[in-house]
This record gives sequence, C-alpha cells and structure tokens, in this order.
Amino acid sequence: MSQRRILILGQGAMGRMFSGLLRHDHHVSHWDRDPDSGKESAVLEQLAPGHDCVIFAVPAHPHAELAGRIADCLKTPAICLSIAKGLDADGHSPAEIFAQHFPAGGLLRWGLVYGPMIARDLSEGRTGFALAASPERETAEAMAGLFATTRLYLQPDDDPVGAAWAAILKNVYVPLIGMADGLGLGDNLRGFLLAEALRELATIVEARGGQGRTAYSLAGLGDLITTATSASSHHRGIGEALARGDHSHVATDTANLRSEGVNTAVMVQRHGLLRLADYPLFELTVRLLSAPENIETAILDFVNRRFGRTLAA
Repeated sequence: MSQRRILILGQGAMGRMFSGLLRHDHHVSHWDRDPDSGKESAVLEQLAPGHDCVIFAVPAHPHAELAGRIADCLKTPAICLSIAKGLDADGHSPAEIFAQHFPAGGLLRWGLVYGPMIARDLSEGRTGFALAASPERETAEAMAGLFATTRLYLQPDDDPVGAAWAAILKNVYVPLIGMADGLGLGDNLRGFLLAEALRELATIVEARGGQGRTAYSLAGLGDLITTATSASSHHRGIGEALARGDHSHVATDTANLRSEGVNTAVMVQRHGLLRLADYPLFELTVRLLSAPENIETAILDFVNRRFGRTLAA
C-alpha cells in the first residue's frame, strides 16, 4: 500500500506502539489530551482534515465525542479505527458509536482492531495478531493493508459487532483467571475456566447481534488466552491483586475508569445489557469484582454447581 496520512488519537502505550509500527511507511500525526487538565495537544478539528486514517487509541468513554468532532471536520474519504475494549458511560460499544457517527454510504468508513497484540511485545519487535473487523469487506482489507509491512498481522472480517462484544467481555472474565492463579488453584482449573468463559462468550455474542463464531477468533479466543496468561496483562493483574486482598483497582469510580474490564462489568449491570442469570460464570466474575470476598470458595462452589455436585471440591 502507498504511503498514507495517519492520525493517532491517544499517546498511551497502545498509541505509541501503533506510531512505532506505522511511522516507517506512513506519515503519522498525533493528538492527545491531558486527563487531568483536559488540555489538548492540538486543535483536533484543525489537525484531522487531510488524513486517510484515524486510529482511536483511547478508551471507549470519549469515543462519541471524538467521533462527532471527526465526522464534522473530515470532508474526504477516510477510515476510522478503534482498539478500545470497553463501553462508554451510556453502555455503548465502539461498534455502536461508530455505526451512529459514520453511517453506511458516507465518506467515513470504520472498523475495529482486536486480538492478541500486547503493546510491549510489538514495541520490542515481536509479532502481534488481530481481527480487522468492519461492516464492509473492502474496508477490512484496507485496514489490513495499512499494516502489511509490520509485525502486526491483521485478518479481515465482516462481524464488527461480534468482534466488539467478544473483545470487550473477554476483559471481564480475565480477572477471574487472575484470581484463580493468584490463589494457586492450579493449571487444570484455569483450563476449565477458560473453556467455560469461551462457551458463554459465544452465546453472549450471538445474543448481542454478532456471530457466535467470532468468539473463537483472534478477537475472542486469541485475545482471551493471551490476556489471561500474560504476565504484563493489566486485567489479569487486577485478579491477582484481589487474590492478595488488594482491592484498590476496583474500589472507586476513578479506578474503574482506569480498567475497561472492571468498568464494563459496572456498565453491563447499570444498563441491564445482559440477563446475568443466563451466564453464571460472567455473573460470578461481576460479583467478585464488586465484592471480592471468599474468592476461592465462590469459584469452587461454581465448579460444583456446574457439574451438579454438592460436596466440597
């Protein structure tokens, strides 16, 4: 693909990683906003015009605001990508937000990039993998083309709704794996919890309007295993901290905003997005994130109920 003008919104670990990957073959610009002062590094409406691609390397919360500002100032065809794995304050996913602000047939096309692409690995020259999901196959293929000479391998896909829910809800399950490992409950239990999480995830993805098979893709299975087992995984680390009795990551609203997985659990309950009783492992995880007490007993009780047993494990 010829050189493109790419604007990256956000300069956290992921934003910097994308900049490092793309700057050798494309012209890369950056925009960021200080979370405390609100000061922006540049006027977005002046910076954005003329770019071929805008990467939203920011949490889900500001997506609607930023998408609205982008839609008003980009007057030439462009692709907007998101890597956010969370829900905004209204309980909307990046897929829902983008579909609203960038309607089909307009100048701005959109897609999502989800999969095992931990920033540290890619920044250090290792490989990464992700689903490039868009409503239009042509857009998904164009997304993959942007990274054709990098170590990030993108697989085009046409189920952005399923990819969004798989990637977002995966981050709710991962702390449970961290809790189990932090308590030393064993490799076998980890395998069971991962299989059970994936089974539920496929069912939820379908219930939310996606395709069940997407739960088994890079955006679901690939990202779930990577995040649940990586030593550098933030969401796994939350679970390990809870197992040690450290509740600081989930104790306040401010902390929730620092963790898209924990915040997703809150948003799912607040907006009634799922009937939790239909997804027992998800319900257990949400309960332990809000009231992390007697974790080992709660996990083993779940296992016994799952297999119809009443005796202690």
